[in-house]
Amino acid sequence: MTQIHATALVDPAAELDSSVTVGPYTVIGPHVKVGAGTTIGAHCVIEGRTTIGAHNRIFQFNSIGAVPQDKKYAGEPTELRIGDHNTIREFCTFNLGVPGAGGVTTVGHHNWIMAYTHIAHDCHVANHTTLANNTTLAGHVHLADWVTVGGLTGIHQFVSVGAHAMIGFASAVSQDVPPFMLVDGNPLAVRGLNLVGLKRRDFSAARIAAVKQMHKLLYRQGLTLEAARAAIDALAAESNESAGDVEVMSRFLASATRGIAR
Repeated sequence: MTQIHATALVDPAAELDSSVTVGPYTVIGPHVKVGAGTTIGAHCVIEGRTTIGAHNRIFQFNSIGAVPQDKKYAGEPTELRIGDHNTIREFCTFNLGVPGAGGVTTVGHHNWIMAYTHIAHDCHVANHTTLANNTTLAGHVHLADWVTVGGLTGIHQFVSVGAHAMIGFASAVSQDVPPFMLVDGNPLAVRGLNLVGLKRRDFSAARIAAVKQMHKLLYRQGLTLEAARAAIDALAAESNESAGDVEVMSRFLASATRGIAR
C-alpha cells in the first residue's frame, strides 16, 4: 500500500500510485496525481492540477503546484506537469501556468534540480538538465535538453536556452543562449563552447569540430547574425555525422525572439 505518514494530509481525491511514499506533515491537494515509485519528503505542499510521474525523489520543504506569481491569474484551471526520474532538492518552488500562454508549466525527465530553484509559470524544462542552487526561471523560460545552469543565476522572462548550453555561476541571462555555448557574467558574455559537457556526452571528434565551426561563425568572424546563420546552414552538407547538431543550431537561431547572447 501507499506509504503515507500518519501526520501527512492527503486529500481523498488525490491519485497516488500504491508505491508512492509521503513524508511527515506533507499536504497533497485533491487534483494531484503521483506516479509509481515517487518519494515525497516531509513538510512539502503539493497542490493545484499537478501531475508528477514515476520514480521522482522530492526532498523536504518543497512547494509544488502553487498558483503563479502573476497578477493576471484569477484562479483558472491551469497545470503543472513533471515527468519521471527527477531529483528535486529542498525549498524549490514550481508554479502552475497562466491562461493565454498554454496554461501549463512542464518539467521533463532525469533532471537534477538543486535547492531553492524557482520554476515560474509556463516554463518548459526539458530533460537531463542540471539547475544548481538558487537558479531562478522567470515566466515562459525554455530550457532544452542537457542545459546546465550555475548557482545564483537568474533567467529573464521568455528567454530560451539551447541544448547542451552551460550558464556559469551568478549570471544574469536576458538574451537567448544558443545551443552548445558556454556563457556567464552580468552582463552576460559568451566564453566559448561547452566542450567539457560535450565530451562527457560522448560527442565524436567530428561533431565537436562542427560545434567549434558554428561557434567561430557566430562569434569570431565578425559576421552579421543573418550571414552567420546562412553559413551554419551550409555546414549540414559537409558531414552526415554532425548534420543533426547543425539542425539544432539552425532551428534555435531561426526561432530566437530576444536576440542571442553574443
